[in-house]
Amino acid sequence: MDPGPSRFSRKRLKTPEEISESTLDSPQPSTKKVKRTGSNGKGKGKGKGHETETLESEQEWPEYFNSLFKLFKAINTVLAFVSSRKQLANSFPAIRASVENIIKEPIDLSKVAELKALLPDIIKFAYVPRTSLQVFDSKKKRDNSPDFSIISQTRDSLIGLTQAEEGSDSESEHVLSLEFADNWKGTLTGSGSSLPNEAHFSGLNSRTPKATKRLVERRNERFRKAVDELLAATPPSDDPVALVQKAARDHIPVNPDTTSDDPFAMDDGPILPIPDPEHRPSIEEVLEEIQEQRWQALRNSRGIESFYTHQAAAINAIWENKDVIVSTPTASGKSVIYQVPLLRFLEENRNATAIFVYPTKALAQDQRTALENLLVACPGLEHVQVSTYDGDTPQHLRAGIRTTASVIFTNFDMIHVSILPHEELWRSFLKNLKLFVVDELHYYSGNMGSHVAQIMRRFRRLCAAVGNRRTRFVSCSATISNPGKHMVDIFGISPDQIEVVQKDGTPAGQKDFIIWQSPYIDEEEKSFGRSGAIGEATGLMRHLMKRGIRVILFCKIRKVMKALRAELTSQGRHDILNRVQAYRGGYSPEVRAMQNAPHSPLHTNTKPQDRRRIENEAFTGHLLGIVATNALELGVDIGVLDAVIMLGFPMNIASFRQQSGRAGRRRRDSMAILVATGYPLDQYYVKNPSELFDGATDDLIVDLDNKFILEAHLQCAAHEMPVSLEDEKYFGPMTREICEKMLHKDNDGWFHTHNKYLPSPSKLINIRGSKEDKYVLVDVTKSARHATILEEIEISRALFEIYEGAVGKHLLYHILWNIYAKCSSLSDEQVHHIKHDGKMAELKQADVNWTTRPRDFTDVNAIETYRIREIKDSSHLAYYGRVDVRTQVFGFHKIRHGTILDIVDVESDPWEQETTGMWIDVPPFVLDLIREKHIKPAAAIHSAEHAFLNQFVLSQDLKTECKAEEKELIIYDPAANASGVAAKAFDNVSDILFRAFAKIIQRIALGVLSGSCKEKNAVASKAGALAILKAIIGRDVDPDSIPEEIDDMRHQQGHDSIVTASFVRRRVDVKVETCSEK
Repeated sequence: MDPGPSRFSRKRLKTPEEISESTLDSPQPSTKKVKRTGSNGKGKGKGKGHETETLESEQEWPEYFNSLFKLFKAINTVLAFVSSRKQLANSFPAIRASVENIIKEPIDLSKVAELKALLPDIIKFAYVPRTSLQVFDSKKKRDNSPDFSIISQTRDSLIGLTQAEEGSDSESEHVLSLEFADNWKGTLTGSGSSLPNEAHFSGLNSRTPKATKRLVERRNERFRKAVDELLAATPPSDDPVALVQKAARDHIPVNPDTTSDDPFAMDDGPILPIPDPEHRPSIEEVLEEIQEQRWQALRNSRGIESFYTHQAAAINAIWENKDVIVSTPTASGKSVIYQVPLLRFLEENRNATAIFVYPTKALAQDQRTALENLLVACPGLEHVQVSTYDGDTPQHLRAGIRTTASVIFTNFDMIHVSILPHEELWRSFLKNLKLFVVDELHYYSGNMGSHVAQIMRRFRRLCAAVGNRRTRFVSCSATISNPGKHMVDIFGISPDQIEVVQKDGTPAGQKDFIIWQSPYIDEEEKSFGRSGAIGEATGLMRHLMKRGIRVILFCKIRKVMKALRAELTSQGRHDILNRVQAYRGGYSPEVRAMQNAPHSPLHTNTKPQDRRRIENEAFTGHLLGIVATNALELGVDIGVLDAVIMLGFPMNIASFRQQSGRAGRRRRDSMAILVATGYPLDQYYVKNPSELFDGATDDLIVDLDNKFILEAHLQCAAHEMPVSLEDEKYFGPMTREICEKMLHKDNDGWFHTHNKYLPSPSKLINIRGSKEDKYVLVDVTKSARHATILEEIEISRALFEIYEGAVGKHLLYHILWNIYAKCSSLSDEQVHHIKHDGKMAELKQADVNWTTRPRDFTDVNAIETYRIREIKDSSHLAYYGRVDVRTQVFGFHKIRHGTILDIVDVESDPWEQETTGMWIDVPPFVLDLIREKHIKPAAAIHSAEHAFLNQFVLSQDLKTECKAEEKELIIYDPAANASGVAAKAFDNVSDILFRAFAKIIQRIALGVLSGSCKEKNAVASKAGALAILKAIIGRDVDPDSIPEEIDDMRHQQGHDSIVTASFVRRRVDVKVETCSEK
């Protein structure tokens, strides 16, 4: 049956039988010779540089390989036909009849496995979920879109392609797939900016017959070469046929839907029992085994010496009435440092109290359990009450906690909003406070760290007011560059009072660090590219778990767990699959309130107790594998882990060391593997691995001079207790100026909160930035009455993940988003575009096998100038003022395995934000110069912005648009976190520009790369950035010093959208500020 007209292509392709007449009917010679001809030789060439090759071999092939070659050519021809039309499926049952029609005999499954044994990296032969071979949703499709699904077609529905083997179970969840690694993917020849103009997309065209024939010939030649290599490498005493047949047993696929007696798995040979963790092989043995399997990696191994001194040093310092910061690697036993002194304080005074502060609820829960177990084991301290006091604590329990708890586990949000504003309720607790502990102190930096620093000053001020100046402050941190200074900045105490402990004395076994570069799909055809990083990471994880190595995989994307599940299922390894879990974060109080509301049908499918269960199973050793985001960086004790796999470089070196430190506790040998992606930052560390270990971590910055933040907390402090000018000892020299201008002064000279902040100033100050609206994602697959809350996401994420027709992944499920308007209960009314005043999105599980990627456009525009500043030694100026950010999703791509299946347009409202930022116009002459050097201006400006932000200490709290092609170099405050950080950058613009220029001049490659770039630094130009910075700071730009980048196609894709910056209106009486920077 003809599927009818298609928007993809109207060309008719030859059927497999027609192709076979020219490629398969000629007999296969048993001897061959090699002849190469080029355009300058006697052979027939087709243009300059063209080379044809006829391969023949003097070496005779055993007849068995000729028969295998016949089968290979038939499969090759049929798959080439099928893959030329992406809407046709390539299951083995579907192509089997066509292949048998060509070779005139039935196909033996073991013969196909022998082909895979000869070309293991080229041929993919495995069971996959049935839906993965489906192109469009079988239940619903867009109007005027033909259904090209082959799964439901009958035997004669498409040219000789069959639905399934006769007698097979049509309801089976998995189907046997057969394809080549170099299948036709289609191309996306764009800059990555997803602009409305779609002229640069060519991913939906079918392959031409001429290209199909070339592909068939290239694959056939690869097979010939594989056989020749095998015969040449086989000793005379061995039978090459027997070798291939033996190797093929490892490639016979296992159907996950059936219980097979075949003891052989698809990839790893016999299914062996998982070793007991105590009897697992050593890491060194596993590494040797990996190397023997030809998995290529760059290995950098380092040993760790242990002295076990840091705990004693810190505890002794506390006994000497000193405040302490301990900065040692992950898993160095830091919690003991404050738990032991607490026991002594409680033994000496039963009324003693303590506050333990943690950045995450999971970590607080973990440490609370550990402390309770310790107290139970101490005679006389069994009565001590330990309580959690956070946003989840019910209101009716809070009064009891204030009066009866000796130790509370809390966070800075609660100290800011609940404890300090109600000092009168906490007075007795604060009077008896002996110990104030902040764990993971490195977590608090930048904008949030600046808020926390002012909260601590308010806290110390109140403690002094109730007569308590004896509290000891203890903090623990991962390895940071200057821990003493960071503690001074956060706590506001004298550096002479602080004992800094940095020397790690923890006993540890050998740790191997491995940097893993994905191998080429085919070493002979490097144009195929490298294997995917996800597949490499999950393959490594499977390999380790099968050998009893307990492993955690850190990743930034959710589809990793789905890929791992599919691979283990295809191999029949349910014994391992049952011991792998995905670890996710929690929900906000708003979601829990919605969930617990009377008559609410909502419930969550990942509750806090589920995370506790995962943590307990990991701690007891039941779990072999955990797939997690960076939520587990922060010290939750999940027991002994033997290996860490990091999929892609984390945000920074500190995160790399935090994640790698999760393995190797309790003196066992361990390993940490960084699986590099193809992005520039990852590839930099592949080439410079020593910087992962020798490179300095970034300084943690707290901005104590930020007037926006200081005024906010002075308003809060005045509400807790009137402020006097003597409070400068807590809040610094700007206290007088801000109090006299922004607070109310009474007749006695005390300062009180301004009326605009009343009645509760702390509730108006969000220490994590302005609160962003969020969507609650609800699974209504079963029914609205049985809805399940999946998660809560910020509107800035929802914009790119929730739109009509979007498909995303939630853990192991494909989810089809359907957007509904805000309602008090679940609504049946569907809307067809996202509404930014909405709060809920209803999701349904969909039987599809593609994902979607939004086509979006972000425009960042300077609207009004508030300030203008000179740039040192330059005629150019820097500007600061109002910036508008407009983002719109206008469509999406349907994508499967990197292939663009369809381009869809959608209508959605734009998301518009108003914020503040700084900008510098790029001189037109330098844009002309870099265009002449074939450098894309957008790439140059993008890299210059990265270079600028990399030299600004508070850059983590700023944004630049990494996707749009800007008209100027522009940096702005996130609209949800407007705290004046961009103004700080503006005040120091000359210094930042000159430092950025110096870093590039020093040939520091990281100068233009950013770990937080949402486009993974894919569009960048170091030479272009250098030229732009030179021009801005007034240096001469020599055209001959700018190298051409004509060969780097990444920079040339798409069109040049850079235009001259338009006029920006100025406020009245704006004057140019003189540069005062040195």
